[in-house]
Amino acid sequence: MDDYIVSARKYRPSTFAEVVGQDAITSTLKNAIVSGHLAQAFLFTGPRGVGKTSCARILAKTINCLHPTPEGEPCNECESCKAFNENASFNIHELDAASNNSVDDIRALVNQVRIPPQAGKYKVYIIDEVHMLSTQAFNSFLKTLEEPPAYAKFILATTEKHKIIPTIMSRCQIFDFRRISVGDIAKHLAYVAKNEGIEAEEEALHIIAQKVDGALRDALSTFDQIVSYSGNKITYKNVIENLNILDYEYYFRVTDAILQGDFSSLLLIFDDVLQNGFDGQDFLGGLNDHFRKLLVAKYPQTAALLQSSPSLRNHYQQQAVHCSREFLFKALDICNQYDLNYKASNNKRLHVEIALTQLSTLHQGQPAGNDAVPVTASTEAKPVYRKTASLPEKPNAQQTSSSSSKPRFSSKQNQGNSSPENSGTSPAADPVHEKTTLPASVSGEPEKTGDVSDAGQHSPKVAAASTVRRKVKTTSAGSGAGHGHAVRNISIKSTLEALKNRNDRKTGEEDIPITNNFSQEELERVWNEFVDKYKKQSPSFALTLSKGHPVVKENFRIEYHVPNSIIQSDVLNINVLMDYLKSHLDNNQITLKAIVDKNVAKDEAYSDRDRFKKLSKEYPKLNRMKNELDLDFGY
Repeated sequence: MDDYIVSARKYRPSTFAEVVGQDAITSTLKNAIVSGHLAQAFLFTGPRGVGKTSCARILAKTINCLHPTPEGEPCNECESCKAFNENASFNIHELDAASNNSVDDIRALVNQVRIPPQAGKYKVYIIDEVHMLSTQAFNSFLKTLEEPPAYAKFILATTEKHKIIPTIMSRCQIFDFRRISVGDIAKHLAYVAKNEGIEAEEEALHIIAQKVDGALRDALSTFDQIVSYSGNKITYKNVIENLNILDYEYYFRVTDAILQGDFSSLLLIFDDVLQNGFDGQDFLGGLNDHFRKLLVAKYPQTAALLQSSPSLRNHYQQQAVHCSREFLFKALDICNQYDLNYKASNNKRLHVEIALTQLSTLHQGQPAGNDAVPVTASTEAKPVYRKTASLPEKPNAQQTSSSSSKPRFSSKQNQGNSSPENSGTSPAADPVHEKTTLPASVSGEPEKTGDVSDAGQHSPKVAAASTVRRKVKTTSAGSGAGHGHAVRNISIKSTLEALKNRNDRKTGEEDIPITNNFSQEELERVWNEFVDKYKKQSPSFALTLSKGHPVVKENFRIEYHVPNSIIQSDVLNINVLMDYLKSHLDNNQITLKAIVDKNVAKDEAYSDRDRFKKLSKEYPKLNRMKNELDLDFGY
């Protein structure tokens, strides 16, 4: 059995032309050799496994070659080249500074420099890992490095340039070696596989190249490992199994599920990832990198940045077509934040699942380039026609007798919604688009279980700048115009469902602005009706409105007074008020502007004694109870 030689040694370059990915450096060195402009000392710096020591050895061999080629390459045929290839050259000395870093080791080297070469032109000293030398060793080496004999050349190699003292660096020509690109590594691996008679898939070689972070030596070592695992045929599946890499197909499936809003599929895919032994943070990091690649692949001018095989690049470009730029920006931000906070989380699995929950809501009905409507308490901005909640319309003979009458802004319901069991929304109904009425406690009607209230009443983001819009097609007779829906408590589940259903609204509907005029008297009448009905729902807000003095301005803007900025920005109650006004004044262009007026606050700011005095006028028995129990007010 022949002695096995690892690929990193077997395919170590012996000429500058064989060095991979360092064309600028090899060209400079060859030109210096051809022109005879050789520096006294060279410093090769850069990451591990990129060719620093190999280039140092080739440079040492070439400058001592008896018959160098016109291109500045060694001939590999003269006695000097053969002696070097057989590790028997007396003119080239290699010193490992990691294990010979004392001042005595450098003094011994300086003593050797005084002896001229017996054969050849130069004596070359290659000091690897030079940053490991002690400060005393560096100082001992300084004088020799600054004024060496003409026949002495020094080549220093290091991975940590910042640890070398400036006085050493100033005496050297510095060459910074770069990381080798994925394409160059994959191409070199294909060359090695061909020479070794190994069949290798292009995708498999690209995965190896991406794994080693620009180090060709690491790539060759990994290549040998994969060959030992899979034999003479290297496949993509074998590589990801051996290197414990998550298949990129998982990320394509996750992205497809996110685009469809399929949260259940996301949970199942992530569970499969965990069952295969992968860490949640690795999954988040890989998903973040996947979104980055989709963003890069989305534009032709940046697609070249994708360091992957042509087939995989096409796959990224195909999926990137379905992803808006805004979606990818938000997805990158979410993944990055959850990746940073992963270690601080107690429940790692739940942490990732929450991230997937947020991602699944990003793309629902969001066309490319759409921006969210800003949230403001005032609704003076240009109205956006969007379905929102509305208060109930009082039932009358006109509404119940014929469906051809003027449609009001009320929820569509089935005729059988008289019992709690039948009061839910039908399958075709959209809980966000349906307009929610005041609860029974406000309208005075029996409380009934109804549709989920509009997400705009629960979330300021959904409620921002909302106005009522009406469907072109009319509802059928007996649509239940007078039936009120109970406003449910705010919940994450109902809000998420409402957001999802809002984006699934039916086509064939048209927004029609309604601009019926109304007088100041009509406004005050409807305003007072709302105050009377809303006292049970929010007594403080109703009391504020009773002293608000609403006034109709231009473009159907209604101005009213409030005592403070807190009530001015009470989006939840303001939206209910605005929807009630739109519905009962039959005008969906109404906007509200709340003006802070301290005089309103003075009217409302009763002390305990004042409130008791006011209540005792309505209920005289309170005075008798106070006197009999000998009660008084605290101060």
